[in-house]
Amino acid sequence: MVVEVSRHRPIGRTSISDIVVVVPAHNEQNLLDACLTALSRAERRVVDVAQVNVTTIVVLDACSDDSAAIAARHPSVSTVTVAHRNVGAARAAGFFSYGLADTTNTWFATTDADTRVGENWLLGHLGHADDGARAVAGTVTVEFEGRVEKDLRLRSTYDAHYRHEVGHPHVHGANLGIRATDYLSVGGFAPLATGEDHDLVRRLELGGIGCRRVCDIPVTTSGRLRGRAPDGMAGFLRSLEPSA
Repeated sequence: MVVEVSRHRPIGRTSISDIVVVVPAHNEQNLLDACLTALSRAERRVVDVAQVNVTTIVVLDACSDDSAAIAARHPSVSTVTVAHRNVGAARAAGFFSYGLADTTNTWFATTDADTRVGENWLLGHLGHADDGARAVAGTVTVEFEGRVEKDLRLRSTYDAHYRHEVGHPHVHGANLGIRATDYLSVGGFAPLATGEDHDLVRRLELGGIGCRRVCDIPVTTSGRLRGRAPDGMAGFLRSLEPSA
């Protein structure tokens, strides 16, 4: 089901009063600023339309580069420092740091430090939440460098495998949202070095909490072949890499 935010998004009152966005980062100094700049635009857009508060938390996981300094340039962003070297544990630490006393009207969203969300990303998540979604899995567009024939072939192979459509089978930590109460009911993100997003959605669905698979709030992520999670998006792209 596609929710057109311009038509279905109510102005003013909403069942969601708070949105919490968590971004895990491990040595992401080259891409983090673009990620947080895009999130700032999405935050301004949603608060212009709805009566919601947005909290963005960057989880600095064993960073030895300038990621902390880059995050500090964004005054609306708070940071949590951990040394897990584990994306599942990092995401969980971000949401835990927010405080979990009263989350009845809270929406949790997560993306990645090498990803840029669209201006309407949070507005779209909010629209789906108000439409009754308890969890939302969005799609990802990969930004390939495209400078050599090998990159062009990889882009073509990826496009042939990926489904940008309602009901798609994909789950990405770079584009995932869930009601906080449902997140807590299944124990949140597990401390998995990879596949923490699939694991969370699997436990939600086993518990009778459906995940709406949508294509109207895509994000753009890097096409790097050596990522931070062992078998995350970079691992998937390597599996598609032409052998010659």
